[in-house]
Amino acid sequence: MPHTASRYLAEGPRTGIRHYTYEDGAEFIARARESKDLHQPWLFPPTTDAAYAGYAGRLIEDRSKAGFLVCEKGAGEHDGAIAGFININNIVEGGFQCGALGYGAFVHAAGRGLMREAMGLVVDHAFGPMRLHRLEINVQPGNAASIAVARGAGFRLEGFSPNMIYIDGAWRDHERWAITAEMRTTG
Repeated sequence: MPHTASRYLAEGPRTGIRHYTYEDGAEFIARARESKDLHQPWLFPPTTDAAYAGYAGRLIEDRSKAGFLVCEKGAGEHDGAIAGFININNIVEGGFQCGALGYGAFVHAAGRGLMREAMGLVVDHAFGPMRLHRLEINVQPGNAASIAVARGAGFRLEGFSPNMIYIDGAWRDHERWAITAEMRTTG
């Protein structure tokens, strides 16, 4: 069932972002399964009902996380379809006001600029209604598509962390990218 624009927290010409719901499980799982070859070895979104329920539950109920589904807008079969996801994890309030982003496109939407547009929407939402000051992205150096999304949204490369995150059975190196509210408003 297509999602109406009134359900979006923010929208651009081709995408809208909204929070996860438990009811999104079937579509999310189907898209994750279709996208396995695109995602691996970089990320492993849930592909079973139980895994999705736990994953979505953390994003829905944990105040230190905020999950956003990227939905396509427009006419045709993909109107309202879930094109990807952008999650803000490890949100720290107080003097830090920071969160760490994780994201992925689904194969039907990959390479079409939808994630770049949606990343701008999420960044604006994070620096606006969420009142965050800084967002960080940690990405494996070989993940050119993810780096392009970070760079396209105005994130700057801040460093390199060897053996930073345990993914697919090994500790993986990551580049650290970040943006602050001031960077977003000054261009």
